[in-house]
Amino acid sequence: MLEQKYQSFFCLQVFAIIFFVNFKYDHPNWGFTAHQRINRQAVFTLPPEMLGFYKRHIDYLTENAVNPDRRRYAVPGEAPRHFIDLDAYPDTSTAVLPRSWKAATEKYTEDTLALHGIVPWHIQLAKYQLTEALRARDPRRILKISADLGHYIADANVPLHTTSNYNGQKTGQQGIHGFWESRLPELFLEDYDFLTGPAEYEYSPQKRAWRAVFGANAALDSVLRLERELTADFGERRKYGFEERNGMTVKVYSAEFSHAYHERLRGQVERQMRASVKMVGDFWYTCWVDAGQPDLRKLADFRWSEEDAKAEEAEQRGWLRRLFGVRSED
Repeated sequence: MLEQKYQSFFCLQVFAIIFFVNFKYDHPNWGFTAHQRINRQAVFTLPPEMLGFYKRHIDYLTENAVNPDRRRYAVPGEAPRHFIDLDAYPDTSTAVLPRSWKAATEKYTEDTLALHGIVPWHIQLAKYQLTEALRARDPRRILKISADLGHYIADANVPLHTTSNYNGQKTGQQGIHGFWESRLPELFLEDYDFLTGPAEYEYSPQKRAWRAVFGANAALDSVLRLERELTADFGERRKYGFEERNGMTVKVYSAEFSHAYHERLRGQVERQMRASVKMVGDFWYTCWVDAGQPDLRKLADFRWSEEDAKAEEAEQRGWLRRLFGVRSED
């Protein structure tokens, strides 16, 4: 019952508000549905020793997959954790763009790194934090960090999270970000195959994080080029349409245009989501192994308490107050 509190009316309010903020600022992320599906599917890649605990809390891991987006504009330092502008650097070889955070901050300032995004470095930090939470057998931290880590890994696999032209604003393709990672999954998600095989141990999480962003970046050219070519074929009138959402009429990419673009991408969105699912499962499993393979069966009796639910709600209200500068009523 208590887990259902995380799907309360308040959480729905947060969903609506953050959706508005993402739309307003034209810098959206994987749609809420995609992030939630990635975390949920990753649970089923885990070995039996982990599956019992993670599956018992699968609703929490699913619902809270979007927490980093909820706090993105409210918590200082959160926004850079979702992307990296690889084109901001003259050369992304290891010698120029160090893979370790310590070496990177020695070569560039932390402010410079934050300006251009830090997602591959933050994945490494979150991996360490989850390992420590598992070693300490702290179920609350295990679940919270697992949900967050899944989010950052998914973001690292989005092509438009690897460029300063994140929303096509430099190429006259404004809105492509939300189109690729929200509209397309919204329409075609149920047709995707998420069977990725069992989680495997990752011997070099640092290299894996960087492979993810470079792999996503390699797909960037087709993301932009194919949309541009299709727009020329369709024209602006056929490109967009209108739909009713929450009692409002909103402008969206038309179903016809979306289908044609999805076809031209030849499964690209599905591939990146599958890569995310596999990577999330691999990282969760790797953290567990590195923590000494703690017996998660001993955490089987853990349940979110009334106090936990209230604390979570208070934390999210805090994000909301900071987002809008609302004065506390206490």
